[in-house]
Amino acid sequence: MNPKVDWFFNKATPWQKEYGLLRIIVLESGLAEALKWGVPCYTFQQKNVVLIHGFKDYCALLFPKGALLHDTEGILIQQTKNVQAARQIRFTNLRQIKEMEPVLRTYLYQAIAVEEAGLAVPLKKTEEFNMPEEFRGQLNKNRFLKKAFDSLTPGRQRGYLLYFSSAKQSKTRIERIEKYIPEILKGKGLND
Repeated sequence: MNPKVDWFFNKATPWQKEYGLLRIIVLESGLAEALKWGVPCYTFQQKNVVLIHGFKDYCALLFPKGALLHDTEGILIQQTKNVQAARQIRFTNLRQIKEMEPVLRTYLYQAIAVEEAGLAVPLKKTEEFNMPEEFRGQLNKNRFLKKAFDSLTPGRQRGYLLYFSSAKQSKTRIERIEKYIPEILKGKGLND
């Protein structure tokens, strides 16, 4: 146990007991405990294997490379259609975790084996994401914007493309694009 992570487990939350049991199960798999993104993260040779986190309706184990696991029990959840690699196992009570403990251990060891083997999730290339016509038009008429967008990291590019294309109406897409053109020109991502 890493004392720097204790605050997460000691804070008042509806999932305190569930978090505690998940911590024990994960630590027994031999992973190192760290605090990343404000939640407990468990690593193998400094590679992220699993995180513990919670939401209003559930707590979960999050496997950053969960898409590579063999989901024999059908329990891995893709949070949204745009999440390419990560998968969750969700819990709504302590009893579920206790009942699933042997299965959880199997998935943990599988995730460790993925890291040992150095496997990576094949991610879609930015070009494979939908680019709204409204944004394509802006890029075609503003070479500085195109150069700035092309200079962004692939993750930042995908973030913008997903955000712009998620608007149902053209008017909303245009408003979003116009709002973020200055940020793109500054080399910033959607959430920077």
